[in-house]
Amino acid sequence: MKVAVLGASGWIGSHLVEEAKARGHQVIALVRNVDNYSVAGVEVHQFDLHASDNDLLNALQGADAVLASIGGRALGNHDIVASTASRLLSVLPETTAKRLLWVGGAGSLEVAPGVKLLSVPEFPTEYKDEAIAQGEALDVFKSSTNSVDWTFISPAAEIFPGEKQSPYRVGGDGLLTDSEGNSKISVSDYAVAMIDELEAHQYPNQRIGVAY
Repeated sequence: MKVAVLGASGWIGSHLVEEAKARGHQVIALVRNVDNYSVAGVEVHQFDLHASDNDLLNALQGADAVLASIGGRALGNHDIVASTASRLLSVLPETTAKRLLWVGGAGSLEVAPGVKLLSVPEFPTEYKDEAIAQGEALDVFKSSTNSVDWTFISPAAEIFPGEKQSPYRVGGDGLLTDSEGNSKISVSDYAVAMIDELEAHQYPNQRIGVAY
């Protein structure tokens, strides 16, 4: 499969590139600065989130699926998260890429019926704007009525640097925790989970959460 990774130079995006490559997929890396990006065996296209729709169409030429890892912190603009979700849903039907896998946040997962993680007092203030933005993106996906086959994949409450450790679990809108009440997954296993869904196509048009 040929997959385009939007945000390929970022922390999570770079792991998605490596996992997809390791499984034999062709990868198109979409990055803002091609001069600072060099990964063997990867096709690189320059793309800025503020570029035109025609530029986006050209960047996605030949891709079967898009893996999107978008955050607003680097640009100082959290509004770009939901707007990018809306834009991809609008543009993808005009491309060869009929599937969209989105790196979602954990803040919109529920710790109790109707109670989102981002609303609990212990939720870190410095991550709240990002969590709200990802929740808005999730609303965009859930309200979509077009032909794009999307999956929004939320990590555990804590996604940490690390290698593959153990099998992960898949849940729905509820926050997954272990027997000690922890909700964790390494970035490497998060990448495994996303490429697993790319290949298995088990959860179309829904949000899932992954954690140990």
